[in-house]
Amino acid sequence: MHSIATENLAVAYDENLVVDDLDMQIPKGKITAIIGPNGCGKSTVLKAAGRILKPKGGMVYLNGDNIRRLTTKEVAQKMAILPQSPQAPAGLTVGELVAYGRFPHQRGLGKLKPEDKEIIQWALAVTRLVEFETTAVDNLSGGQRQRVWIAMALAQQTDLILLDEPTTYLDLAYQLEVLELLYRLNREQSCTIVMVLHDLNLAARFADYMIALRCGDIIKHGTPEEVMTTEVLRETFHIDAEIVKETRTGRPTCVSYDLIRPVEDSCDICEKVCG
Repeated sequence: MHSIATENLAVAYDENLVVDDLDMQIPKGKITAIIGPNGCGKSTVLKAAGRILKPKGGMVYLNGDNIRRLTTKEVAQKMAILPQSPQAPAGLTVGELVAYGRFPHQRGLGKLKPEDKEIIQWALAVTRLVEFETTAVDNLSGGQRQRVWIAMALAQQTDLILLDEPTTYLDLAYQLEVLELLYRLNREQSCTIVMVLHDLNLAARFADYMIALRCGDIIKHGTPEEVMTTEVLRETFHIDAEIVKETRTGRPTCVSYDLIRPVEDSCDICEKVCG
C-alpha cells in the first residue's frame, strides 16, 4: 500500500516546466528520503504531493484517494507538511505553536477540548519539550525549534509527515537529534516519513527507501543499498563517488567523490528548466 502516489505529475513555475510525467510511489509506514542536486525538483515534488503547489497536470493520490477531491481539512487530518525553515510568530510559546496542530480537528470556535490537550501533552512528551511548554519559540536553539514544529505535526495526529530539508542550518549534533526523533516516531508510532535531504549519508543512514531525482525525473528508487551506488550517484549528481559500508550502521556511505564534469554544464542534457 502506498501512502502517496503520483501519476503523470507535471508541475511548472509560470512557463518553466520543472516536473513532467512523474510516476512516484511512497511506501506506507516507511521513512523515504528524496535526494538530488540543487534545483532538480525535490522540493517541488514534495509541495505538489502536499497540495501546496497546484500541478499543471497529472494526479496525486493520498492513501488511494484523489487529493483534489479532498477538502483542505481532510488533507490536514491525513497529512502534515513542514516547509523549509518555518517561522513562528514573534512571542508565540512552544505550547501555543504545538496547539495549532489540533486546528484541523476542531469545530466551531476551535476551543481546545480535554482530548486535544492530552494529545498536545503527548506530542510535547514524545519530542522532549514538556519543560519548554511556556518558553517562547524565539528563545530556543535551532534543533529545539525544529522539534517544536515536529511536535505540532504530531499533534495533527496524521499518519504521514512530509518534511522539506528538516536539517538545514543545523549543526551535526542537532541534525542527528532531529533525524533520530523522526526515526523513533516511525518505529514506535508507525508514522510514514517523507523528507527531502541534501546529506546523502544521513539519507542512507535513516531512510528505508530512497528516491534519486534529476531534472524532475526519477533516476533510481529503492533501498539505500540500491540507490547509494557509484553508478546512480554518477547519473544523479555527475560525481565519481566512493561508496563503502559504514561500520556502525551497516548502511552505504559516500567517503569521497570527484566531479566528473563542471557543475555549470551539469544540466545541458535536460530539455526542462530545472527549479
